Order: sequence, then structure tokens, then C-alpha cells
Amino acid sequence: MKPSQRITTLLGGGSDGWDVFNKARDMIADGVPVTELTIGEHDIRTAAPILQEMHRAAMAGHTGYASVPGTSKLRDIVAARYTDRTGVPTTRDNVLITPGGQSALFAAHVAVTDPGDVALYLDPYYATYPGTLRSVSAQPRRIATRADDAFQPRASDIAAAAEGAKSLLINSPNNPTGVVYSQATMDGIAQVCIDHDLWLISDEVYDSQVWEGQHISPRALPGMAERTLVCGSMSKSHAMTGSRCGWIVGPPDIIAYLIDLATNTTYGVPGYIQDAAAFALEQGAELEEEIAAPFRRRRALAKEVIAKQNAVSLVPAQGAMYLMLDIRSTGLSGEDFANDLLDAEHIAVMPGESFGDAAAGHVRVAMTIADDSFVAALERLCKYAEGRAG
Repeated sequence: MKPSQRITTLLGGGSDGWDVFNKARDMIADGVPVTELTIGEHDIRTAAPILQEMHRAAMAGHTGYASVPGTSKLRDIVAARYTDRTGVPTTRDNVLITPGGQSALFAAHVAVTDPGDVALYLDPYYATYPGTLRSVSAQPRRIATRADDAFQPRASDIAAAAEGAKSLLINSPNNPTGVVYSQATMDGIAQVCIDHDLWLISDEVYDSQVWEGQHISPRALPGMAERTLVCGSMSKSHAMTGSRCGWIVGPPDIIAYLIDLATNTTYGVPGYIQDAAAFALEQGAELEEEIAAPFRRRRALAKEVIAKQNAVSLVPAQGAMYLMLDIRSTGLSGEDFANDLLDAEHIAVMPGESFGDAAAGHVRVAMTIADDSFVAALERLCKYAEGRAG
């Protein structure tokens, strides 16, 4: 018996991009101290009041099957959040609650692509994007962005790749680069989607972490609400990564079909998790700013460290919990630099190549450890890069 071609080709015959991360975890398991700057996991945990609400809801009996589309209360709160932040009228009929943002990305592509359809995505990309597209039997088509453009996508490049495509996946604020797409970039993306009749899937899980510029949801742009599916999550905005609660916001007819999909796949999200998510969102922007504050602070500290040397340069860090560092002065690939840094300094970072060819010669640093440890690790990284560059 053979497994399906779909499941055996998820990675496209290559690495899943997590080799350095796995190597670091193996070293830790062997008792070697490693400073991990790899994954986007908050160094603070879910706030106690949210967990208390989760416990209250569970003890009150909300542990059975919850409504598959999501509870009315949570859907209404998510809808109000998007109405307030984008100016686009949004109701519960525009919202499906999903088991996290990754599930939302999968479901969104199921909704708008058929097997064999071309699905576009931008490079650099979050490591799961190509596999997500292959998992729905779409044909991934990569569009490279440029370090010289600070990884802002060019509309002309997207248009050149759009012939015969069905969808485009974008992510701003961006993981891994930390770039926030500008108004001009978003306008260009929207125009290409309209001109080439593309569905736009917008991964906005970092919308609460913007340090420079403004987060622009493409759903708010002229002519885009009817062709955009927004994927969001409680993971990054509220430090609820393990709770697995996300959503899709889109046209009501597509949401209705996605409810059918959820009925036949996930069968919804636990009710007590949804109650905790509703409680967290009701705390408003103040809580989201509190969760984001360490990353804003560490970004400022990082800029000070990097300004003191010349071997490492910083891609404009406008949002999200990551820094993308240009280490091309060392003559090393991002993968070689990350492996060598781990061996020599016991500091684990993600190679740029884990996120696509466009990020070659870069490494991604997660700002997810205490300030003093973060600064010390970044200083050691820069000193190591200076030695290799010399």
C-alpha cells in the first residue's frame, strides 16, 4: 500500500526549513545550553485573566460540541474588530472561527482553489506556505521580492506571474522579514488582483505588532472586499499560541461554504477556548499593546546594537516579532552562518533560506527572550559576523 501523492509531496522534495531549529533542540536535549532565537513563541505566557476565563467556561460546562462556525458572541466580537479597524462593515456572517491561523490558511485555499490551480505566494514566506498550497493540491508559484526593495513586493512582478493563477497569498506585517507593506504596495497588489481576477488571501496574524507605518488590510481597499479572505489568530496578538483559535473573514457566501468544510473536517473550536478568546478581545487594544510591548522595546535595543558595527545590517524592522539580518558581508549563506553560529556560539537563529531563495544571505532572529539576554546574544552574533567578514 502506498500513501497519497499529495501527502508525500507536501515539501516539494526539499527540506521543511527547520533543520537548524531541530539541531538546536537536539543540543539542548543533550544538555548543551543554547540561546534560542528561532520560533515566534512569546517569552511571556497567556495572561492569567484569560486562563481564568477559560477555566470558568470549562467548569461551567462549555466543554461539549460548540457551534461549528464559532459561537455567536466570538463571531460578533471578531466582526466588530474588523469593522472598527478597517471601516468595512462586517457581521458574524463574514466570520468563521478556526483552530488557529494555520487551519484558516488551509481552509481559505480549499475555498478558492481547485486541484491543479496555480496559487501565488511571495518569497520570503512563512515556512508552511508552500506545503499548505500543495496540501490542497494547488500548484505553488513563487514570486521573489528583493532585499534591495526592503522586500516590498513589486506589482509588476506579481502581474508577470499572475497568468492562469487563481489566488495570491500575502502576509503583512511580514514573517520573516518584519516588513509592513506600504500603501503603494497594497494598492499595487489590489490592482493586480482585480486586473487578473485573483482571490487574495491575507495573513494578518501580526496586525497588532506594527512599529512603523500602518497596517493596511486589503479587504478595505476599493473593489477588494468581495475577493479577499483575511486570516487572523489569537496566537500572536494575545500570546495564546497553544489555544489554537483563529478565524477567516470574507464574503458571506464563501464563509457559508467554509462552514460546510469545517463541519466535515475540524467540527469547530472548543467552546471554553472561544469564551476565553472573546474575553481577551473584549479587553481591547490596551491588552494587545501590552503583549506587543516587549517586541517594540527589543527592536529599539537591537537597532542600537546593530548601529555599532558594520558586518550585519537590519532589514527595516517595521512590525512583527522578528528581525531579518543581512549577513552577506560574511560571504556565507544564511544556512551556513546559522549552523556555524550555533556550533561556535550556541545561538540558534533561522536561516533566511528556510523562508525562500529571496532571503538567501540573511538570518531571522526572533525577539522572544528577556531583554538583557537578547542584547547579549545579538552582540555576540554581530561580533561573530565581524570575525567571519574579516
